[in-house]
Amino acid sequence: MKRIITGGLIATASDVYEADLLIEDGKIVQIGRDLSAPGAEIIDATGKYVMPGGIDPHTHLDMPFNNTVTDDDWKSGTIAAAFGGTTTILDFCLSAGEEKLGAAVQKWHAKAHGKSAIDYGFHLMIGDLTPETEEELPLVLEQEGITSVKVFMAYAKEFQATDRTLFKAFKIAKELGAVVMVHCENGSVIDELVEEAKRAGHTEPIYHALTRPAEVEGEATKRAIELAHIAGAKLYVVHVTCKEALDEIIKAREKGYDVYGETCPPYLTLDQSALAQPGFEGAKYVWSPPLRPKHHQEHLWNALKAKQLQTIGSDQCSFSFNGKKQLGLNDFSKIPNGGPFIEDRFSILFSEGVAKGRISINEFVDMISTSAAKIFGLYPQKGTIAIGSDADIVLFDPTVKREISANTHHMNVDYNPYEGWEVIGEPVSVFVRGEYVIKNKEFVGVLGSGQYIKRSLQPTAKTSVTSS
Repeated sequence: MKRIITGGLIATASDVYEADLLIEDGKIVQIGRDLSAPGAEIIDATGKYVMPGGIDPHTHLDMPFNNTVTDDDWKSGTIAAAFGGTTTILDFCLSAGEEKLGAAVQKWHAKAHGKSAIDYGFHLMIGDLTPETEEELPLVLEQEGITSVKVFMAYAKEFQATDRTLFKAFKIAKELGAVVMVHCENGSVIDELVEEAKRAGHTEPIYHALTRPAEVEGEATKRAIELAHIAGAKLYVVHVTCKEALDEIIKAREKGYDVYGETCPPYLTLDQSALAQPGFEGAKYVWSPPLRPKHHQEHLWNALKAKQLQTIGSDQCSFSFNGKKQLGLNDFSKIPNGGPFIEDRFSILFSEGVAKGRISINEFVDMISTSAAKIFGLYPQKGTIAIGSDADIVLFDPTVKREISANTHHMNVDYNPYEGWEVIGEPVSVFVRGEYVIKNKEFVGVLGSGQYIKRSLQPTAKTSVTSS
């Protein structure tokens, strides 16, 4: 079906201009003024930004963790993402023990099959590199179109890799043209701090933050950077929370290292005091790395503005407060780590960033979509508005105000960390490959219509993420 979006203000990572879009067969086929096409549906976008659909590079849907499973699966998670303006997610495919990497990927395909309302791809987690997995890894990445692998330096009992495994992953990724994503915390030191706190009788949620100080994130970030540099590999540091880690990224980028950084909405807007609320309320804010004291927020905003951090991921990993979070009622170390952010990523960043003058609308589009598309091999198919690109489009009203609440969100959890927050700016209609998923704030999509997107490895290319 042909559609013409008219009257809106097109916003990309580099431009803002008035124009119409002609969409046909899922692609943007023409951009200009006063467009017409026989039989086309005319969509009036007056007063709204017309921007590329959001790309969320960091989600965990239907993921086993902390002896339970996240509450948002590929149905509720992708519907919520669409309401929030996200049209593509990159989810983490976990591999465990001696499980074949290919089998792990097929397990994730099965989770998404028939459920995803938007497009998606995978990152592949590596916990150990045996001779068998070293041999299998290049084949899986190429066959599945995966351009990124994930290594944990945290969760010593579940996922943490050795430095040797991390270094080997960097070397293999360098040869293949993949990017290595690293969760940078010193898991072994954290475990020791956790045991010390528990021996002293501390069970409260605030000790989740107190046993994961910023220094363990900074130390691990520096270690990952240097190992990546020795291997000549591309490093993407996930969910940066603090000045200590940020300083290491800035120094590395100033030296010309191929290092990229992501932060997430809660680290820009919430702080450690949330975990110190009376009773068990602080458990709502338990995720890793933890929230930091408020002074770290200014450093993160400044780094985004200076392009020292490139992307905003949701790190969606939801557990209901009156359900699975209660597993840690008498032991902070057993509180499932994670929070629900996939739906409000757009609105929080626009309201706290653009509306308050911290970033421009072009920088917003870059952080929410374009940079992730470039880093992970989706650009220019996705992440921009250009002739030939997928018609993944958000009509965004920058003037509307709404109150965030668990009573109205679409995630499958019973709380929202932003409960009662008033935000300005909201996606009104959302298209994936030219088809409505959200129409005038109502879900009209089809579960299972989301497509798995294969990306291309780039062995010799250094990624640029500074313009659209």
